[in-house]
Amino acid sequence: MKKLAKIIFFIAAVTIVSATKMYAQVSVGVTVQAGFAPPVIPVYVQPACPVDGYIWEPGYWAWDPDVTDYYWVPGVWVAAPDPGLYWTPAYWGYNGGFYGFHAGYWGPSVGFYGGINYGGGYYGRGFAGGQWSGDHFRYNTAVVNVNRTIIHNTYIDRTVIQRNTVVNNHVSYNGGHGGVMARPRPEEQRAMGERHIQPTSTQTAHVQAARGDHALFAKANHGRPAITAMAKPDPQRLAQHAHATANRSSSQTARTPQTARNNANQRAVRTQQAARNNANQRVQATRNNAQRQEARTQQAANQRVQQARSSAAQQQQRAHTQVRMQAQHSQQQTQQRAQQQQQRMQAQQQRAQQQQRSLQAQRVEQQRSQPQRAQRAPQPRPQQQPKQQPEREHHR
Repeated sequence: MKKLAKIIFFIAAVTIVSATKMYAQVSVGVTVQAGFAPPVIPVYVQPACPVDGYIWEPGYWAWDPDVTDYYWVPGVWVAAPDPGLYWTPAYWGYNGGFYGFHAGYWGPSVGFYGGINYGGGYYGRGFAGGQWSGDHFRYNTAVVNVNRTIIHNTYIDRTVIQRNTVVNNHVSYNGGHGGVMARPRPEEQRAMGERHIQPTSTQTAHVQAARGDHALFAKANHGRPAITAMAKPDPQRLAQHAHATANRSSSQTARTPQTARNNANQRAVRTQQAARNNANQRVQATRNNAQRQEARTQQAANQRVQQARSSAAQQQQRAHTQVRMQAQHSQQQTQQRAQQQQQRMQAQQQRAQQQQRSLQAQRVEQQRSQPQRAQRAPQPRPQQQPKQQPEREHHR
């Protein structure tokens, strides 16, 4: 009985480990999960890069399980741990009924970040804001905002915007209803398997400071945070903003009940408006997906029609070619028969001429031979007297 129990326990353990491995393969990098989708990415202006070598980290929605709400982590310029490293932003992905958070990381190339259009060089695929040249980073000023009085290693390349931009109407998550339908490309899959470096301590402190600011939570700002981007990580500024927000909240709490009701009504209206906006965005995203699918279907149908026309034209061309070849073959055969008939007629004429010449030669020969026969005609022989037979004696 104990052996049977051990066997059952071993099988269960193997099953759990296998399931965990399978899930880990599907949800690589997932740190936390949420039961509802994050808000849309707010629209903001990217501040100018303050220091040479800083890389832009776009803002994103993080999750606080203690208050079960999303909070906005402002976009910020940060220093790379080492030259040659790029930042792959964090993103949310729908999986198995939940929204999983994929943390950002540093690496030699930019990996997959859900196809989310964060702006500031992160348009859904790779990074178009610049590139490393040795130990120095060159900024593409067609994409990112740079203080040129401090930073001089810049260039302009607008083509990367058209090649890399993914239009998703500020959607902040991948998959699910209304999410971005993007899958990793081969180069992104290779980047996901490269050596990764976790966020620096400065980045971690920046996230913790944002978490401590109640005004940055979605329930408080309804998807419109007051601080959306910063030139440098500044936990003190976020702490001061959180303190000021807390003071305003205390003063608002001390107001009359009518003011509280008005504020509650305004929050309800904003919540409803945000819900309608989210619903409209999802509907628009669904329509866009349907239009793209219809366009792809129409394009495929047009391609099939074009292929059918091309095939029919090729078949018609082959038929014309075959008929022309048959006509040429028949003409050649007719010419050959005519030549053969002409050759036979010429042969008959030659035989007739030969026969005629032979007859003429025979006549000439006959004419020549007639006088000679006349000269050689034999003379008549003289008639000889018959000899008299001696009389026989008759003896009695």
